[in-house]
Amino acid sequence: MKCVIIANGSLGPKDVFKKIVSRAQLIVCADGGGRHLKDMGIFPDVLIGDFDSLCASDKAFFEKKNIPFIPFNPKKDQTDTDLAISWALENGASDITLIAATGTRLDHTLCNIFLLKRLVDGKIPCRIIDAHNEIYLLTDQLTISGKPGDLLSIIPVSKKVCGVTIEGLEYPLSDADIEMGSSLGTSNCFLKDTAVISIKKGVLLVIKSKD
Repeated sequence: MKCVIIANGSLGPKDVFKKIVSRAQLIVCADGGGRHLKDMGIFPDVLIGDFDSLCASDKAFFEKKNIPFIPFNPKKDQTDTDLAISWALENGASDITLIAATGTRLDHTLCNIFLLKRLVDGKIPCRIIDAHNEIYLLTDQLTISGKPGDLLSIIPVSKKVCGVTIEGLEYPLSDADIEMGSSLGTSNCFLKDTAVISIKKGVLLVIKSKD
């Protein structure tokens, strides 16, 4: 089941993200992300969090629509987005897209990116999409669609990523090892409509970007 989780970060053009959300079979809202859905005129299946960032008027709006709320104590060990992921998995999500998961709070942005590791380890296809980026974590193989000229970067987030092979980009690699801190994989670009990245060991951050 395709699931979209809406967090409380920056969104971007609402018409683009409205299409992404409307294609989901399960819509989960993490706390203040409710403001984005309200603006889109879309109702989630559930709202989850400690509700310290959902304003009173938005909360009342969803309550009047009888949308279920799952409240948590603010003194908790997980972020609202993490809780939303757990609920989605428990309720049948088999493919998860996070939106509004990046923004001015770098701590939350990084945390949300690394939450993808949990999903990848569980063999759940997942990504973060914002106005300028598609973000993936890779531990084995990934095929990404694009257009010639689109930008794609790979960034090691483990001490070393071994056996990196890239096809379909201007600068290919074959069975290369890349250490954390290397900029080798930054700002590559598509030659074809798809790119294939595979690794043998480690964790790789893959970002398809546009300015």
